[in-house]
Amino acid sequence: MDWSNKNVFITGADGFIGGWIAKVLVERGANVVVLARDDKKESALKLHNIQDKVNIVHGDITDFSLLRRIINEYEIEYCFHLAAQALVQIANRSPLSTFETNIKGTWTLLEAVREVASPKFKGLIVASTDKAYGIHTKLPYTEESELLGIYPYDASKVCTDVLARCYHKMYNLPICVTRKANIYGGADINFGRIVPDTFKSILTNQDLIIRSDGTPQRDYMYVEDAVEAYLTLAANMNRPEIVGQAFNFSSEKPVSVLELVNTIVKVAGKHVQPKILGLAKGEIDVQYLSRAKAEKLLGWKPHYTLEQGLAKTLEWYKQYFAKSRQ
Repeated sequence: MDWSNKNVFITGADGFIGGWIAKVLVERGANVVVLARDDKKESALKLHNIQDKVNIVHGDITDFSLLRRIINEYEIEYCFHLAAQALVQIANRSPLSTFETNIKGTWTLLEAVREVASPKFKGLIVASTDKAYGIHTKLPYTEESELLGIYPYDASKVCTDVLARCYHKMYNLPICVTRKANIYGGADINFGRIVPDTFKSILTNQDLIIRSDGTPQRDYMYVEDAVEAYLTLAANMNRPEIVGQAFNFSSEKPVSVLELVNTIVKVAGKHVQPKILGLAKGEIDVQYLSRAKAEKLLGWKPHYTLEQGLAKTLEWYKQYFAKSRQ
């Protein structure tokens, strides 16, 4: 798909995945509009050095009038909705703010699109998560698996997921939902996450800590593969068999937390042993996704292996921490 001069609105573009989508779309010539609540010292826009290449609108995702104005005045054609409180630990400590952002923010955007989107509007992609599936004995999750997420973050994403598909079904809006594996890569500075925290520990010579017992299994996907998944889905939303659907995007290769940390240590060329605390609560033991639907209908599959993605990620963090020491 040629993104040149397409008008694209990205919520959550000052965060990890949204920032990468904004970066790639800027490189491909799109007119990118982003919503930023706070002027962060290290937003993804600044980390990618694209803050002067996008239209930044300051405000909150729950501001209905603001969202209507953005969609109308910028004549938005595509919207990627990634604005969310995405950290499980914060969600467990502060469920109210998580529900406000993740649930109310989603229905506010959906209603704004319903009210003001012009015939030029081609598609809204809403980010759900693999966590929405909750605990199942049958794995991997397929798109037909029931959404059983029950912890605060997981439950908020179940609501997001259902609301998006409700607005497609009821109002025939061009909406799709993504349910992704755990995404990692450069420019993720949420050091509460396992991949950035491990790289930080290795590159700054700190103790290597695993908060869980090391056994929870997840599938991990490199961020550039995630971006291509989003853009591939957007490019296919003119097809009736695609619009209104949810899609899993994953590597289909679950690894344990301990295996992941040891792989990062190996990629970094270090010889250190992690300290396993076994303290993390509210985590599902095993989660991974089937990507069969995305492969069949979209022709999408990830390009990077875990080792290749971690090697690229290592180079980004090397540069990041080298700059921070200057």
